[in-house]
Amino acid sequence: MLAEIRSLNEECGVFGIWGHENASQITYYGLHALQHRGQEGAGLVVTDGEALKALKGEGLVNEVFTTEKLSAMTGNGAIGHVRYATAGGSGIENVQPLLFNSTTGSLAISHNGNLVNATQLKGHLERQGSIFQTTSDTEVLAHLIKRSGYQDFEEKAKNALSLLKGAFACAILTEDAMYVALDPNGLRPLSLGRLGDAWVVASETCAFDIVGAEFVRSVEPGEFLVINKDGMRADRFAYPNERSICTMEYVYFSRPDSDIDGVNVHSARKRIGKQLAKEVNIEADVVTGVPDSSISAAIGYSEQSGIPYELGLIKNRYVGRTFIQPSQDLREQGVKMKLSPVRQVVNGKRVVMVDDSIVRGTTSRYIVTLLKEAGATEVHVVISSPPIKNPCFYGIDTSTSGELIAANHSVEEMREIIGADSLTFLSVEGMVENIGRTDPGSKCGHCLACFTGEYPTDIYPDTVLPHEKETV
Repeated sequence: MLAEIRSLNEECGVFGIWGHENASQITYYGLHALQHRGQEGAGLVVTDGEALKALKGEGLVNEVFTTEKLSAMTGNGAIGHVRYATAGGSGIENVQPLLFNSTTGSLAISHNGNLVNATQLKGHLERQGSIFQTTSDTEVLAHLIKRSGYQDFEEKAKNALSLLKGAFACAILTEDAMYVALDPNGLRPLSLGRLGDAWVVASETCAFDIVGAEFVRSVEPGEFLVINKDGMRADRFAYPNERSICTMEYVYFSRPDSDIDGVNVHSARKRIGKQLAKEVNIEADVVTGVPDSSISAAIGYSEQSGIPYELGLIKNRYVGRTFIQPSQDLREQGVKMKLSPVRQVVNGKRVVMVDDSIVRGTTSRYIVTLLKEAGATEVHVVISSPPIKNPCFYGIDTSTSGELIAANHSVEEMREIIGADSLTFLSVEGMVENIGRTDPGSKCGHCLACFTGEYPTDIYPDTVLPHEKETV
């Protein structure tokens, strides 16, 4: 399917609101803004102060939620989730938020990330009698909360969160409160906003813009927010570690109109595109970006190099997410359905093709072929990130080391495989320095594990990769 073609996928997006009479409708629009973070499933849970009600399904946001269904979801607090399902992980049972009912109170959880100690925690809980209904890390957190020895729910939740290792941005909903938490390394993005008297939380600030909310601040690593009828109160479940936001949020995953830690994503991509032009000297006639995430970097490359930018590739936005083809030949046809070269732009031209990453190399090879078939005399591929040589254990589907082309081939070998006339990757230093951060005095502030192999947390021997988790 098209997800296999792109080869790099975010796991999900989280949204929550408290104190708004149209909480479910606001959540719908918030999730719509986060649709790029997951297209396989969507859901929301709403509270009216007495009970939690869930609405979820497989598909896009506007397919799962209808006006009629939303009108029945009344309440002033809600959390929502969009999900990218990995191989074998499709199924309504894994669509979030997950809702858990009990005689001692119900709770719902939306979670973005991946726990590196989920296997150990799950085994421990099962030995205590827990029975798991899904393959999601989210259910582990719910069992930990319910089995905590504390009496107060806040203490139960903080105790459970303190046991988690890895990446997690969570929104937890009960009948009378919403709780928000971010892992001690801050590996995933999470922001806090206001909509009138209501509090809003989202994986990206673009969701605030679409619902008319005002950005307040980023949720801090290790922070635990309590939001209820008394307002918002900030607490902690853990001391923060060095900030290690996923660098690929800036390079690829987040929408260009989002801000992460005070840095606009589009502006960051333009800067790294300019840095690419400084690090390489290519004689060419035209610069084009692979839509959509690479366009900003391509514009930056063009401005710095003086080579004109053109729309050399057009994305077909009407190829459905359910376009599934089982064979390799038909998957290649799927690329042609998704991307089309503009022949009049590239014919007879030396083309600089800017892309954000190379994972398996299949997509790059297809696109280079498309451009050359359209008449490009040369295709020079420049990548606005370093080579991805290591798998991600924190919620990004980057495959195993054996499937990563950069982990098994030199740059020259990769160039030959994709059929490019030249291949250049951005340096790690150039990427970090040009993304720009509001905390320039920090050591780094980024998770660079997929490039450098230096993981900000311990990785356990039986840690399961995100794309493998739902097949075991």
